[in-house]
Amino acid sequence: MLLRTLLFSIILFFSSSLLHANETADLIVVIKSKRVMFLIREGKILKTYRISLGKTPVGKKTSQGDGKTPEGRYYIESRNPNSNFYRALKISYPNETDILNATRAGINPGGAIMIHGLSKKVEYLGKYHIIDDWTEGCIAVTNEEMDEIWKMVPDGIPIEILP
Repeated sequence: MLLRTLLFSIILFFSSSLLHANETADLIVVIKSKRVMFLIREGKILKTYRISLGKTPVGKKTSQGDGKTPEGRYYIESRNPNSNFYRALKISYPNETDILNATRAGINPGGAIMIHGLSKKVEYLGKYHIIDDWTEGCIAVTNEEMDEIWKMVPDGIPIEILP
């Protein structure tokens, strides 16, 4: 009986996981303080990922080289299948507000903020890449997770990055 229950649970887990993996997200939500990213469709969480952030993760990105991951509402602007960090989805940072604030402060807001996988140099780390925040402001996942995200996230969908 225990074996049958365990087997049923495993089948249910993998079948629901496969079902969600074939769906398309309509929103991405990142909670920086929890180091988590959700793919959402119609208000329902499809997938959850543990993430690494910019190497100075606390606070809102304001300038190039500050090591921070942006906070705010953006969208997925484009994709790069040949990124140095496996695959990459470009986030629309900086937006008009970010540019205006940077201009007023006399600084460069930076750019090239992505959701991406791991480079060849560190792909062996796999899920252990989350031990430390190491990007220049991007959101990093494993290459296997990036394959899944790549399929589930169309260009143009919003991404909400929360503190």
